[in-house]
Amino acid sequence: MQFGIFDQNDIPATEPGSADLAAHLETRLHLAAFYDAAGFDRYHVSEHHATPLSATPATGAWLGAVAQRTRRIRLGPLVYILPLRHPLQLAEEVCLLDQMSGGRFELGIGRGVSPFELGYHGVDAAASPAMLQEGLALLLKALTEEEVSFAGRFWQCREVPVVLRPRQRPHPPLWMPSATVEHAARAAAAGAATVCNAPVGRVAEIVARYRAEWRRPDPMPCLGLSRALVLAESAAEARAVARRAWRVHATNFLRLWRRHGAQPATAQMTEDFDAAEAAGLAFAGTPAMIRDALRAQVAATGVNYLVSRFAFGDQDEAEMLRSASLFAREVMPALA
Repeated sequence: MQFGIFDQNDIPATEPGSADLAAHLETRLHLAAFYDAAGFDRYHVSEHHATPLSATPATGAWLGAVAQRTRRIRLGPLVYILPLRHPLQLAEEVCLLDQMSGGRFELGIGRGVSPFELGYHGVDAAASPAMLQEGLALLLKALTEEEVSFAGRFWQCREVPVVLRPRQRPHPPLWMPSATVEHAARAAAAGAATVCNAPVGRVAEIVARYRAEWRRPDPMPCLGLSRALVLAESAAEARAVARRAWRVHATNFLRLWRRHGAQPATAQMTEDFDAAEAAGLAFAGTPAMIRDALRAQVAATGVNYLVSRFAFGDQDEAEMLRSASLFAREVMPALA
């Protein structure tokens, strides 16, 4: 079992612009340094635009800062929204980050789950699956070839010299999150690790489909389960923090969907933390309670990777650090 961190990096205040962004980012960098020292294997960060769900939409700039504050933990986007970036430009950013981090970069790519964020940038959400497939093909060429020519529907280039190379050859490890069994099949075909934030039953189906589709001689990559966690010495204290912070986080998560009178298509979200916990998507409690809950979900799903979300909503640094510390000290050794 390996252990990762997912940082949505949502803004702690309910109104954009009312938070001290510099202080917020410094807190997250402190936490990244702790994750590194505590033995977590990977640090993942999301990409979102025009929403308080992310304070770090410039993912490359943020990961460059994280790389300088850490030494051993691997890091990367989960995901780069590939339809919003020219693959040639993104390849250069990947090479730079892989070199700056000493070969610790992991390349997560996706089409973008929010049609509104895509639309704000002039991208038709209906075209995004095809853009993802085409963009990945061009991106991998730019990471592995000395000169790139490409004739696609969305991107074209001719005899482009490639100057930068990643430290990891032929390219950094790939990640593609899975919300459906079809996504899992595509991830397996691409040789990409995957992670899922869904109820246990769906995660089990996704993992089973991925394993059935895996055809490579390489070792099986990470098959991950993502959960939001709040830990404290008492269950009552953990639940009080979780209920307060989750409401802020859910408001951030749903902001654009509500603005457009819609609901997320592939994700469950409620402002009621107790409902999220009942669905098995989040947990609050003592280390023993969290250990037992996660152990049951690992057994039910067959995952080999646990991704924790300790930092969300309006929690302060002490609350988030307490959760991460208790998890690293008392939960990780029991599940490893």
